[in-house]
Amino acid sequence: MDFNVFISGVLATITDPLTLLLVFVGTFMGLIFGSLPGLTASMGIALLIPLTFTLDPVPAIGMMLGCYVGGIAGGAVAAILLNIPGTPSSVVTTIDGYPMARQGKAGEALGWAVFSSGFGGLISWLILVIAAPSLAVLCTSFSAPEYASLALFGLTIIAAVSGKNLAKGVIAGLLGLMLSFVGVDPIWGELRFTFNNINLMSGINLLPALIGFYSIPQILESCTEENKVDTSGIHLTLKDIIPPPKKMWESKINIIRSSLIGTAIGIIPAAGANIAAFLAYDQAKRFSKDPESFGKGNHNGIIASEASNNGVCGGAMVPLLTLGIPGDAVTAVLLGGLMIQGLTPGSILFKEHMDVVIGMFTTMFIGTILMVLIQLVGIKLFVKVLSVPTNYLNAALVVLSLVGSYALRNNIFDVGITIVLGLIGYIMTRGGFPMAPTVLGLVLGTMFEREMRLALRSSHNDWSIFFTRPVACVFVIISFLFVINSLYKAWKEKQKEKALKPPNL
Repeated sequence: MDFNVFISGVLATITDPLTLLLVFVGTFMGLIFGSLPGLTASMGIALLIPLTFTLDPVPAIGMMLGCYVGGIAGGAVAAILLNIPGTPSSVVTTIDGYPMARQGKAGEALGWAVFSSGFGGLISWLILVIAAPSLAVLCTSFSAPEYASLALFGLTIIAAVSGKNLAKGVIAGLLGLMLSFVGVDPIWGELRFTFNNINLMSGINLLPALIGFYSIPQILESCTEENKVDTSGIHLTLKDIIPPPKKMWESKINIIRSSLIGTAIGIIPAAGANIAAFLAYDQAKRFSKDPESFGKGNHNGIIASEASNNGVCGGAMVPLLTLGIPGDAVTAVLLGGLMIQGLTPGSILFKEHMDVVIGMFTTMFIGTILMVLIQLVGIKLFVKVLSVPTNYLNAALVVLSLVGSYALRNNIFDVGITIVLGLIGYIMTRGGFPMAPTVLGLVLGTMFEREMRLALRSSHNDWSIFFTRPVACVFVIISFLFVINSLYKAWKEKQKEKALKPPNL
C-alpha cells in the first residue's frame, strides 16, 4: 500500500463531516445495543443496513463498523453493573467485573473495561492495516482437525472459570455440552433430543440460553437480596474512572497478550469473540502472580476479557476483506452490507477500491476512539443504574430479557427456553455451580463434535490425524498438559485443606 495514497485517503475521510457524524451515530447505537441484554451488534448492523442504501460506501460502511466496535464494547456495562452479559462475548467480564461493582468499584471496573476495549481494538486495527493480506493465509490452513483441537483447548478453560470447586465446574460444563447436542446430528442429519418439537431442530440458540443462565438467576437473586450497593451518594470524577498510569503500565503484558489472542481468534472463521475472551482470561490467570484473586474482583480479568473480545473486531475483518469469509456473526452481516454497496471482498477490492478500503480502516479507527470517549462521558450515568430501586430495575430487566429472547428470531419458543434455563440457572447458582463453564460447554460443544467427527470421517477413523497435522497436534498436547496441571492444582489444594483441618478428637 502506497504511503501517500494511504495518507490522502485518511485525510479525505476525517475531513468529511457526514462520515464522522454517521460513525458517531453507529458507535453510539452499538453501545446502546451492546449494553442492553438480548440485543447484539449484529442486530444493530442489520437495522442500519436499510439506511445505507442511498449513502456512499465509506460513510455507509463506517456507520456499520462503528456499530460493530460499540456493540462489542457495550456488553461490559451490563456485565459489570448487573452481572448480566450484554453480549455473549462479555460473559467473562462478569467473573471479575461484578465483584468489583459489589465492592463499590463500579466506576473503576468500567474504566478498566473502556480502556482495555480501546487498546484491544487499536492493536487489532494496527495488525489489520499492516498485515491483512498475509494474515488471511493463516485462516485458509485451518480445517476440521485444527478446529476440533482448538475447541478441545477451549474446553480445558473450564478449570480456570470454575472457581474453587473444580468438580462443580466440570458438572456445569457437562450440562452445557449436553445442551449443545440438541438438534440435528451434524453428520447423519438425524434429530436428537428434539422431542418432536420443530423449534428444537436448530438446537438451543446461544442468546436465549445466555439470557436464561445469567439474567433470570440474577433477577431472582436481586429480589431476595438484602445488602444492595447504593451509589446515590457517589460522585465520580475522571480520576476515579481512568486507571492510574502505573497500574496500566503494570498490566501492559496482559493487555497486549489478550489483544493478540483476540486478533488471532478473530482471523479464524467461526471462532468468535466469546472463545477469545475465555482463552485470554485463562492465560491471564495462569500468568498472574495472584491467580487466587481472579473471580473476586481482579481488574486483570476485565482487561483480558475486554481487550480480547475487542481485538476480535480487527481480526475478523482480515478474512472478510481479503477472502470474503466472515470471521464471526457480525462480520457475516457486514458482508451483506458490503455486497449491497457493490463491493466484492478479495484481491479485487484492494486493487480497484483502495480508497474504500482506506476509508474503512480509518472509520474503524475513529469508531474505536469514539467508543472510548462516549463511554468515559457516560460512566457517571451508567453507575447510577445501581441506585435505581430494585423493584423497578428488576421489572425493566425482565422485560428487556424476554423481549431480547423473542427479538432474535421472533419466536415465542425462545422466550420459554430462556425461562426454563433461567430457573435451572437459579437452582445451580443457589447450589454453588458456576455459570461460565455451562456457557463455555454450549458454545464449544457443537463445534468440537462437528469438527472432530468430520476429521475422523476424512481420515477413515484414524485418530492420528490430530497428531500428524502440526497445528492440531500442538493444541492437543497443550490441552492435555492444561488438564493435568488443573488436576494437580486441585489435588494440591485439597491436600492443603486437609492439612489445615483440625484432627477429630
